[in-house]
Amino acid sequence: MEGAGAYNRRSGVQAASLRVPLSMLEHAAATVPLPGQPAPVVIADYGASSGHNSLAPMKAAVSSLRQRCGADRAISVVHTDLPGNDFAVLFQTLADDPESYMKGDEAVFASAVGRSFYGQILPSCSVTLGWSSWAVQWLSHAPAQIPDHVQVAYSNDPAARAAFARLAKEDWHAFLLSRGKELCPGGRLVIVTMACSDDGDFGHRGVLEAMQSGLRQLTSEGLLRPAEVRQMAIPTFGRTQREFVEPFTAQERFGGLSLERIEMFEGDDRIWSQFERDGDASLFGASWAAFSRASVFPTLALGLADGRNDPRAPVFMDRLEAVMAAQLARKPGPTFIPLAGLVLVKA
Repeated sequence: MEGAGAYNRRSGVQAASLRVPLSMLEHAAATVPLPGQPAPVVIADYGASSGHNSLAPMKAAVSSLRQRCGADRAISVVHTDLPGNDFAVLFQTLADDPESYMKGDEAVFASAVGRSFYGQILPSCSVTLGWSSWAVQWLSHAPAQIPDHVQVAYSNDPAARAAFARLAKEDWHAFLLSRGKELCPGGRLVIVTMACSDDGDFGHRGVLEAMQSGLRQLTSEGLLRPAEVRQMAIPTFGRTQREFVEPFTAQERFGGLSLERIEMFEGDDRIWSQFERDGDASLFGASWAAFSRASVFPTLALGLADGRNDPRAPVFMDRLEAVMAAQLARKPGPTFIPLAGLVLVKA
């Protein structure tokens, strides 16, 4: 993710798709067993990024819990992300944003942990309520080069597709096993994540094709080397409903967790909705390009000869954003955004 607050400013696509999972989270907060006094109620936010898109979910969860436990009960909100995450912006957001869940509540305490959620992050049996938004589609690493695309969903290379599918299964299992250790008995975890339709459609096709075309153009311009582009891969994977459910098919529980609910749904394409209202093709292209830059350009920049420290990195990101914006503006269209919402319960 792009730091210095860029992801906060450009993550409206993610924020627009929280209606279904927010209702799941509110129900979970209203029904989850609470720990005995004086232990705090612990909410874990897995994959918080810079914090802006965590404000509404955490505010809803805290509000629901307050109705049950009163104004004085300590609630601890722990935001987690990778060690390189921009935690300074996260804490600034929590302190300054008028929509912060901390406003007016002196008994809610925020903290953060910089560690991958594919391992255990928090003490065993310590988390009452978990939340993860637009995060578990990110794999622990890129398991293979993708020779013909930056996104494996649109690759025709069987070896790359098999490697990504294999790691996606391993990572999903690892994520569930770790959360199974951390949740209290009866604890609940609500997840919203990118997904894939039953017929294999990952969505976002026009945006990703513009990105791939942009990389080819930057190569033809001499800014990128072909070998560098071959190193560029977005390590995300859209799981189907069958792949989400797979750990729970052999037996009811996996890692102590049971799957209480899963809902596959289509996310709101707010950029297309804006275009339908104003007909501004330039804004349409610029919005999707900005979303792409904040979400994945830093990952693509790892493919440069010197990675993100390569002196071409800022120019690379600026040029790719401009090229994508121009291409998308020439042919605006709706974007299919397949998502999954899940509720998991610790036995």
